[in-house]
Amino acid sequence: PLDCHQTVPLNMHPPHPLKRQRITEPFQTGIKAIDTFIPCGCGQRLGIFAGSGVGKSTLLGMMASQAEADVNVIALIGERGREVREFLEKDLTAEGRKKSVVIVATSNQPAIARLKGAFLAMAVAEHFRNAGQRVLLMMDSVTRFAMAQREIGLAVGEPPATRGYTPSVFSLLPQLLERAGTGERGSITGLFTVLVEADDMNDPIADAVRSILDGHIVLTRELATQNHYPAIDVLESVSRLVRDLTTVEQREAAGRAREAMAVYRKNQDLINIGAYPAGSSASIDQAINLHEPLNKFLRQPVDAGFKSAESWSLLSTALSTPPSPRAVPMTKPNS
Repeated sequence: PLDCHQTVPLNMHPPHPLKRQRITEPFQTGIKAIDTFIPCGCGQRLGIFAGSGVGKSTLLGMMASQAEADVNVIALIGERGREVREFLEKDLTAEGRKKSVVIVATSNQPAIARLKGAFLAMAVAEHFRNAGQRVLLMMDSVTRFAMAQREIGLAVGEPPATRGYTPSVFSLLPQLLERAGTGERGSITGLFTVLVEADDMNDPIADAVRSILDGHIVLTRELATQNHYPAIDVLESVSRLVRDLTTVEQREAAGRAREAMAVYRKNQDLINIGAYPAGSSASIDQAINLHEPLNKFLRQPVDAGFKSAESWSLLSTALSTPPSPRAVPMTKPNS
């Protein structure tokens, strides 16, 4: 049994805005796509937006094992009971378990238990932050937390406002999420998953959470079906602190890669059916040339971790891929 002598309230006020430290130190997640295209800072709060079955839990497990944090606080809110042990033993490595505190409130538990589980995880993270430590808080998922509050709100007579969610849901979200971040000494880097209904990135909870957090990582089913893991769509993902966490050279490299990927996506249909004649556009030629090297860079095995400097070096190598010989334009056969 645990020998506990200290109690802390579950419902605390967020740190005073003027006493929060600025976020200037990069937080290394060990994930190449995140550390280069969506850089995270110590004390930043990011949302992971995805439908079901595209690798959210696996991505969280990778970061819990590889991220440079003193303590991990992992909250599994509203998850299936079967997935809890699977996450602890499969997705979370032995190294990650050594420094992790796990709070679980499965989907079969009462709504109040799921609600309090999220606040308990935040209180535990705040305890370690107040001790001056760098905490990584991972909550899976904020959507289940919102559903628990909706259930309670409807039971006490609140009107269903937006897609059945009661007004108290949207007032409770900032009360929870604003407690993460920097304090006077330590920091809580927050990763909050949002389960989007029918892959709709603009559903009410996703929209509300996106407006509160400091950035968002989008996982897409299209990439997952291509066996592209982690299934991070870097063109749809944003970090609001990128200018504070990267150098000019790093931003230029990431910008070049984004431009190439955007051009390829825009012209993908023409390229796939062979309707694009090589040499017609320098930007499209470059996008085709960089497509495979960048795809290879963005993929990452579950058990592999990369230092930030190594990730930037690999991105630079991908961008330095020499142009492939231009294909001979197709000509119509003589009739």
